[in-house]
Amino acid sequence: MTDFKVTDLSVTDLNNLIVFRSVAEIPAGFGPSVAVIGNFDGVHLGHQQILAAITAEARQTGAKAIAITFDPHPEQFLRPEQAPGLLTLIPERLRLLAQTGVDAVLVLPFDDSLACLSAQACVKEILVDKLGIVSIHEGANFRFGHRAEAGVAELAEFGRQFGFKVTVHAAVEIHGLEVSSSAIRQALIAGDMKRARWMLGRPFAVRSTPAKGRGIGTKLLVPTVNLAAYSGLLPAFGVYITQLTVGTRCFQAVSNIGNRPTFGEPSFAVESYILDFEPIDLSDDTPLQLEFLLRLRPEITWPSPEALKAQIMKDVSRAKRYFHLSKTQH
Repeated sequence: MTDFKVTDLSVTDLNNLIVFRSVAEIPAGFGPSVAVIGNFDGVHLGHQQILAAITAEARQTGAKAIAITFDPHPEQFLRPEQAPGLLTLIPERLRLLAQTGVDAVLVLPFDDSLACLSAQACVKEILVDKLGIVSIHEGANFRFGHRAEAGVAELAEFGRQFGFKVTVHAAVEIHGLEVSSSAIRQALIAGDMKRARWMLGRPFAVRSTPAKGRGIGTKLLVPTVNLAAYSGLLPAFGVYITQLTVGTRCFQAVSNIGNRPTFGEPSFAVESYILDFEPIDLSDDTPLQLEFLLRLRPEITWPSPEALKAQIMKDVSRAKRYFHLSKTQH
């Protein structure tokens, strides 16, 4: 599968966020700045707490709030065979970061030269010389520099040396769970959308486009949409209650992730059946967002297409009840 790439995110998506794709793009005299470094995969509640803190401090001091992240994820570069699936690909990560109110994001290309950069050189050359940081916020388990040689204690020492403040944040807990990207991945792998939602602060969602070759021109005339190939992390195989946004229109849906074994040769798909369907314009480039609300069941091989159809009707009925109850509770 290949990434869905957004090469030109709109100003509306990014809320006038400034995005630097390399250190060389940072203009002279950018600072003073308040910074945070991280992968920000998922931009979950823990990330949001630190991002809110740097934004608040920047507003109080007249500095700029900047988040520093990496592309690709360091694990994808250093240990690709062990690298985790990503909760948010870079376009979605930037969109979510923009919603936090930071002024800028520096997306550092993670390559051999960055991997070999010492912690001191990272601080001096990027944070001090280029960004003019006066303050940096990090989580307690933050590591940086060549072979992750330094942590928050070393960062505090650099702060004393170069004249910037270091604030260390404890992990965020929600419903007794410590919030982290790895914990959210575990929830998704288990199909536990409620636990993932708690830690993200929103439903887990993927952004993609329609699968090519639908053969229906530019109008969606049937209530079924398949997502194009997606390289980020998806929840466990199974059937889910979902919301599908097609362009600007949001639909209630039931979605299946899996190989569709009932119909013979396995064929992986993320297929959504729209409950409140109406014909809508749809091209191969129409943006889709699929929000996963609740897992109904695992994927099952049924004895016949008729048995599968009967189960789908049960799934649809449960989904309609879910949306009805959700509407009456708000």
